[in-house]
Amino acid sequence: MSEAFIPLSALKGRGAASRLAHRFERDTREAWDDGWGTLEGEYGEPPARIETEVRFEDVKSVINQNDSPDIPFDRSINPYRGCEHGCIYCFARPTHSYLNLSPGLDFETKLIAKRNIAEVLRTELGRKSYKPSHIAIGTATDCYQPIERELRLTRSVIEVFKETRHPFGLVTKSSAVEQDLDLIAPMAADRLAAVYITVTTLDGELARKLEPRAAAPHRRLRTIKTLVDAGVPVGVSVAPQIPFINEDMEHVLEAAWEAGARSAFYTVIRLPWEVAPLFKQWLEVHYPDRAARVMARIREMRGGKDYDADFATRMKGTGLWADLIRQRFEKATNRIGFNRQRVELDLSAFRPPGVVGQGDLF
Repeated sequence: MSEAFIPLSALKGRGAASRLAHRFERDTREAWDDGWGTLEGEYGEPPARIETEVRFEDVKSVINQNDSPDIPFDRSINPYRGCEHGCIYCFARPTHSYLNLSPGLDFETKLIAKRNIAEVLRTELGRKSYKPSHIAIGTATDCYQPIERELRLTRSVIEVFKETRHPFGLVTKSSAVEQDLDLIAPMAADRLAAVYITVTTLDGELARKLEPRAAAPHRRLRTIKTLVDAGVPVGVSVAPQIPFINEDMEHVLEAAWEAGARSAFYTVIRLPWEVAPLFKQWLEVHYPDRAARVMARIREMRGGKDYDADFATRMKGTGLWADLIRQRFEKATNRIGFNRQRVELDLSAFRPPGVVGQGDLF
């Protein structure tokens, strides 16, 4: 007797199609059709709306140290764990496994906010041993995801940087960065701030599937222009490049240049740990006709595997297909005029935060 296949369905406003079990779970349960048609009826109904849940945590440290040779910064801050944007390719999804949560739907519906982030950051910057260095905000999960409009944790971090004149860069897919221009623009004028906007594709229909709760592509381009008009240096990230999915890299670069971006970067898709099965599910739901081709090209760039974590190759891949993407990017950026270096920020202006409370008596 053959096993009945129960197809996954796209969930409105969500990138993942399931609460995929994380790699530390001992027991998992799967839907099974026993022949009575019960699952067929259940899966034939429109999926129920899944609400976003925000949890809070008090952290002991906020500045993450990084010594990876393929990353151009050594410190980063992420105000949130999990991301409501729901980008199916997000390499940070497996971090939810350490919280005993699914890297699938839980990652984009069960979010953790670091509510004391500004206080802890001020303490860390005030240590006598602290030496200023470029800090990147939002490198794992988007610092301007929808809950930032209410919680404003990213803003509180930038306020501390403004107080201490500490340089920072941030990366986002959200137009909500515009709400903090009153802080970012004056710092940018003093070479203390830069912003990088990710534009994966100009295809709105694809973006809605790939990054369901991120800003629309045309809105991100408008954000680039708004930031540039305010005097903020802006770069564009055309990451990740996914074979046979987002194939309009040159058009994205041209549109970003026209909007005012002057530096550009890219990576190829990375599928560490649970991201690989989640991405395969996404392909079967949205692009079943090309799923096998896409995965074959990804494996070609990863030495025959879904993913290779080698620092030397993980960002750009290897092989003919990876080389083709590299050539396309280099030729387009050279033709358009993009700088492929990050904006140099001023480290000399840093001043430690003033001692508050009883400490100012000494």
